Amino acid sequence: MLPSADPSQVDSTAHIIQVALTPVFLLSGIATLLNVFSTRHARIADQVEKLSDRITERPGDQARLRDLRRRSLALDVAVVVAALGGVAICGAVLTLFLGTLRDAAVASVLFFLFGAAIVCTLASLTAFAIEMTLASRTVRTEVDQQQREEAEESAEEESAEEAKVR
Repeated sequence: MLPSADPSQVDSTAHIIQVALTPVFLLSGIATLLNVFSTRHARIADQVEKLSDRITERPGDQARLRDLRRRSLALDVAVVVAALGGVAICGAVLTLFLGTLRDAAVASVLFFLFGAAIVCTLASLTAFAIEMTLASRTVRTEVDQQQREEAEESAEEESAEEAKVR
């Protein structure tokens, strides 16, 4: 027969496991964010490579490259801050396993690390939002430019047809 466990000890152990799992879920979310940031970085790199090949063909390409550079910098900030948030989460989990929450010093370290992780995650999301805004503005600018070019071309064609009719 198995010895019976003290209910308070089981509750205490269950609580520590629950508290330790919360940061792990946040760490999983941060990893997903880093994956999204990485995908966005790859798209920007592809666009830069495409623009670099034809830099002399269109006058707006230099401005586009500047926009892509700003987007890349915003993503760099998002990645670094999210990674720091992940480090803070790992530190919080390590603190939970190395100490007890009853110890005031350990509780302070845990509070600081978890708080730092939340702040870093918020900062990375803010940087990502800035990058997304820059990306959507660039897309709108490009669409407007293409529409203007098409309107100019159709106006030129109409002028040429009118000149033929005269």
